[in-house]
Amino acid sequence: MEKLLESCDRELVMLDVPAPTLEAAVLTMIQDLARKELIRGEDVSEILDGLRRNQELSGSVIGHSLAVPHVYLDCISQPLIVIARLKHGINAGAPDGAPARFVFLLLGPRGSAADHLDTLARIVRLMSDDEFRYLAGAAKNILEFRRAIEVRMRAEVAVRPSAVAEGLQFTGRLFGGLLADMRRRSPHYKQDFIDGLHPKCLGAVLFLFFACLAPAIIFGGLMHGETNGEIGAVEMIVATAFCGLVYALLAGQPMIILGGTGPMLIFTGILYAYCREHGIAFLPAYAWVGFWTGLILLILSATDASGWMRHFTRFTDEIFAALISVIFIYEAVTKLIQIFHQANSDQAIGHDIALLSLLLAIGTYYVAFSLSAIRKSHLLVHTVREFLADFGPTLAIASMALIAYFSRETIPLDPLPAPPQLQTSTGRPWLVPFLEAPTWVIGLAIVPALLCSVLVYLDQNITARLVNSPDNNLKKGESYHLDLAVVGILLALCSAFGLPWLVAATVRSLNHVRGLATTEEVVDKSGASHTHILHVRENRVTGLAIHLLIGLSLLLLPLLHYIPMPVLFGLFLYMGVVSMRGNQFFERLSLWATDPKLYPATHYVRRVPRGVVHLFTVVQLVCLAVLWMVKTSAWGILFPLFVAVLVPVRLGLNRFFDSRHLTVLDAEEIPEEEEEHWAD
Repeated sequence: MEKLLESCDRELVMLDVPAPTLEAAVLTMIQDLARKELIRGEDVSEILDGLRRNQELSGSVIGHSLAVPHVYLDCISQPLIVIARLKHGINAGAPDGAPARFVFLLLGPRGSAADHLDTLARIVRLMSDDEFRYLAGAAKNILEFRRAIEVRMRAEVAVRPSAVAEGLQFTGRLFGGLLADMRRRSPHYKQDFIDGLHPKCLGAVLFLFFACLAPAIIFGGLMHGETNGEIGAVEMIVATAFCGLVYALLAGQPMIILGGTGPMLIFTGILYAYCREHGIAFLPAYAWVGFWTGLILLILSATDASGWMRHFTRFTDEIFAALISVIFIYEAVTKLIQIFHQANSDQAIGHDIALLSLLLAIGTYYVAFSLSAIRKSHLLVHTVREFLADFGPTLAIASMALIAYFSRETIPLDPLPAPPQLQTSTGRPWLVPFLEAPTWVIGLAIVPALLCSVLVYLDQNITARLVNSPDNNLKKGESYHLDLAVVGILLALCSAFGLPWLVAATVRSLNHVRGLATTEEVVDKSGASHTHILHVRENRVTGLAIHLLIGLSLLLLPLLHYIPMPVLFGLFLYMGVVSMRGNQFFERLSLWATDPKLYPATHYVRRVPRGVVHLFTVVQLVCLAVLWMVKTSAWGILFPLFVAVLVPVRLGLNRFFDSRHLTVLDAEEIPEEEEEHWAD
């Protein structure tokens, strides 16, 4: 690394070289050396000829956007390393398909190649580091480029993390894990606000505003029905805005988005039915269940209980994430089918309304998905592609809403069911009279609170595990215990005002991460292309802005009526499909419809027998089906316990599967050689 830093100090770094070919880039670098009199002008032709010969013998494009042309001749007086970042990547036949954008030119006298071997190995390791490629690509000058190298140097000398994630380690002290989370995240607190001042964040804010507002209104409407109007859309929007703002300010992992979830909706509905059946006032009982739940969550946070999440592996994470994705897709498709059923009945919905609803939903999904994928296109320039990709979902909503607006006279559609004014659904006072609850209700409320605590604990921590997955390449540290405590406090506060209980929303959180991610397209061993996250702009500004807009939406309710519901159904479909990316369960499920001769050469296909891969997938599919049936049955209140049962199910697989196969199939991270296949 010292030689690379020396090149920076000698200003042998060229940024944004406008070269159309690799040969042109090398020529520019050689000419720059001649101008600086580090090589003689009369030797330029000989050096270029030597570089061409070496290129013909062994290509210089390695992968990970890296090219390393080299030559050693007697006319070169000293070893030199020249670095160039090209303005545009060059497709030069890299093994991973990534365009070469960084050129490290190695020159020296004959016989000095050995001096560069160690440097070459370090260059390869450097370019395989996602964070360095992001920082080096964003560097505005040589000094920032040098800092990117120094960051990598510090990472190399840092202590290697243990097998157990840092945030899930038991401290053995009361409040130990919570304090450790605060120490780990507090140094980044100021930077979290600075990192949010970026154009990419604006695109994420606009997308997530609709992505969070739509579920808030829809789940609020569903809760209105489940609780006979005692908790409705207004309460859900207020809770979403308030909890989101507080969480973005105080939580350790601001990439997580709080929201209403299907399991919490089911639990609340069952609690209401029980209260009505036994003649108990619902809201006071609801408040005390929430108070007890908040207290239990604080106790769990203080005792490092989140450390037990270490027993949740990729096996359980994939099933839970798949369930949430399927819920979003199912809700979108079901709502569209209902529109067509109504069109075929005696109700006042014509087939023209049903058809336009379908077209708007599919149009929203298609435009959002296509624009998000335009990053890998060869059309337009890079900045335009990035803009369209970042603002894709927002542009999809706006364009489809515009079509609906011009069609409103002939084909009226149901608008987004925003509440008419800021008041509770029943007109009651905001503060719940929880002190009027009988003493026996206060004591008995601890029983459902225990089940609710299990549900919140699992929902919050599993989503946190998915967000903190190594695949997402987050760098600022984990925070499980602190975030659980914040959720516990917010849940208790919401209970006092009869607001819905919110918890980490998996799909919205993962879309938040991906909306702030800088990605690259890589090609695996089978030739298949997939998206790899280089860097995520972790910040608190997007969370604050999203929920501030949701709060302000209560003042702009008439404008929301211009957004028809089918557009939101298309957004639900998009979020559900996009959240499937990176889930190996769906990848392995797709193998069932793939010609075995064309299976991708992933680490589990190469190392695990085909039958074992399929059997492991079948087990996950059965678990997913069981969770779905429990969620939709009268036993829905026990849903959190069935999620917890996934852990002993995974442990039980050790009796029926070879441990070596399970290690590969359930690996927390993709093996290093899976990514660095150019080094094979």
